[in-house]
Amino acid sequence: MDTILTKYSSFWICLALMLITTAVFCHVCKYDFINYDDTHYVYENPNIQNGITPKAIKWAFTTGYGSNWHPLTWLSHMLDWQLFGSKAGGHHLTNLIFHIVNTLLLFVVLKQMTQKLWPSAFVAALFALHPLHIESVAWVAERKDVLSTFFWMLTMWAYVRFVRRPKIASYLPVIVFLALGLMSKPMLVTLPFVLLLLDYWPLERFSLKRGKAGSKYSLSYLLIEKVPLFAMVVASSIVTFIVQRKGGALQAGENYSFITRLANALISYVQYIIKMIFPVDLTVLYPHPGQNVSIPYAVMSAIFLLAVTIMILRFAKEHRYSVVGWFWYLGTLVPVVGLIQVGTQARADRYTYIPLTGLFIIIAWGVPELLAKWRYKKIALTWSGLLVILAMSICTHFQVRYWQNSLTLFQHALDVTKDNYVAHFCMAGPLREQGKLNETIYHCSEAVRIKPNYDKALHCLGITFFEAGRVDEAIPCYKKALEIDPSFFNVNIGLALAYAAKGDFAEAIQNYKIALEKTDTSRELLKLGRFGEAIAGYRKIVSATPSNPDVLNELGYALAHTGKFDEAAGCFAESLRLDPNYAQSHYYLGQVLVQRGKINEAIIHFEDALRLKPDWIEPMNNLAWLLAVNKETTIHNPTKAVGVAWRACELTNYRRPDLLDTLAAAYAAAGDFSKAIETAEKALGLCQSPGLNALKKEIESRLVLYKAGKPYIETR
Repeated sequence: MDTILTKYSSFWICLALMLITTAVFCHVCKYDFINYDDTHYVYENPNIQNGITPKAIKWAFTTGYGSNWHPLTWLSHMLDWQLFGSKAGGHHLTNLIFHIVNTLLLFVVLKQMTQKLWPSAFVAALFALHPLHIESVAWVAERKDVLSTFFWMLTMWAYVRFVRRPKIASYLPVIVFLALGLMSKPMLVTLPFVLLLLDYWPLERFSLKRGKAGSKYSLSYLLIEKVPLFAMVVASSIVTFIVQRKGGALQAGENYSFITRLANALISYVQYIIKMIFPVDLTVLYPHPGQNVSIPYAVMSAIFLLAVTIMILRFAKEHRYSVVGWFWYLGTLVPVVGLIQVGTQARADRYTYIPLTGLFIIIAWGVPELLAKWRYKKIALTWSGLLVILAMSICTHFQVRYWQNSLTLFQHALDVTKDNYVAHFCMAGPLREQGKLNETIYHCSEAVRIKPNYDKALHCLGITFFEAGRVDEAIPCYKKALEIDPSFFNVNIGLALAYAAKGDFAEAIQNYKIALEKTDTSRELLKLGRFGEAIAGYRKIVSATPSNPDVLNELGYALAHTGKFDEAAGCFAESLRLDPNYAQSHYYLGQVLVQRGKINEAIIHFEDALRLKPDWIEPMNNLAWLLAVNKETTIHNPTKAVGVAWRACELTNYRRPDLLDTLAAAYAAAGDFSKAIETAEKALGLCQSPGLNALKKEIESRLVLYKAGKPYIETR
């Protein structure tokens, strides 16, 4: 009867954990990508957007992109893009599913090891709902967190099975799951250490006290048993260090002395505990104090940590769980606590995703022991546990709302931190996209004030000054950015544009030449507008590898920009013969066919591009435009044009004036002039920067037609 009751209790606990976690986090499925890591991890990474292909798989296993080697994480992002495209909600949903599964696995594994139902459930609930874990769930780029933890939990589960049946066949899954975890995120380097702790408690395979009855194995035997695991950990650590050093991730930390890094690490250990108890003022990035780190606070933190460690070891015999929980916490934080500084943060909430489980274990097993002799123990534990879970749920529910988009996230970061130059810089991007140039200038200026050698912020400031027509202010920003990083060739391009705007063509040409010297590929020549040289380079590659659709596509693109439309069309057609599902070639061929007046054929290729990449804005806009403004009756399809243009505007939150212009033309073609006028006026409201003056004039001329009850018809 007890076994049946326990089995049903486990089912209901799992169901409750699933439901409450879903309820608390479900809103993330409506949130956007974040312009901090999500950019190069997902929505600006062409390697991800091609989906899972042999070429993409090879890239995932050989790249050190983003200063990380985690091929399984890359593959998971590729699969998401294949399933959901640019819809951020789908990517968030995958993170949430992994988080729920991790929660259930943690509960199951703890219950199997300890045979304790409710303490295991409480640990799992805290893991699922604690606000410090929001970052790992609500941030698409932190897929590596939830994915690697999935394999962490599976490794523990497999290890428990091995302990019960110690055979080579049951040991192999432990090796496989750990290997998969390390290929998701190298933070699993501490997992063999945690397995040793589990040998001490609750598996009780050895005792700290030599010769204790019931101990099956010596510590040396258990260490030898885990040699394959430690070997994988060492290999992963070496690869990670090499990749991060090569990628420049260690550069920021190398400026800090060892004393500074040690002091920050000690403070971080204590800060995480404080945040666990009082999860307030949480944010995506806590700026590193650098040389201003508080040494007295670090000393007090060291004393506190040492005192707790001594106390736990003093009572280790009676409270084995406390030894496991405490050293789980201390040990699993070692790779990310900042002793080897990676990045610019002092600490990060996501780093607690695994480590806090150790402290949760101490709470779940320790509190019942403290209340063991109290008459109302069960009532007190039940209600206090429910209150804690409720409090965590409410706190997480409100905290997760800051992750809606980049602006809400980084505005909150600025509200709860000081001198957060990264947050200022990340605010600038979306504000600039919205045409709010004065606010963009403010945030870029603040980022530069806090960190004067922040070359990216200087570059952004220069671009924004230029777009605002303040060319004389843009040039010093570009020059200072080049002093910091002379290899930053995009800055030379910005300088060239600025000098050209002032009429100083000699300086403009000189900066174009410098930019060219800093790049050595035809693709970069294309970006610089050096189409003749790019074409020559691509022709050489095509002659050597005539069956390369990528190169044919790029050659066609370059030829099209020089007006050689017939040759360009031939390149795109050959590219599509080699790869009929090459979306870019369909799109570019469609553009070339429009230039050649072959509108019906162009429409077919735009539709093919959208079939392959349903959320691709550019072919969507071109298709809607042709269907709306072309006078040929075989092409003219206002109803379809409205649907396609509306979808493009939806995907961009109605913030792009060119897309709104197309939607207005489609409404007018369909005879809905009131909506056409309203949409065109909204488009005009977004044409604030000088660079949009030409588009603004075109929209104004079309608006006159709409007000007169006439659609816009394109003539050639």
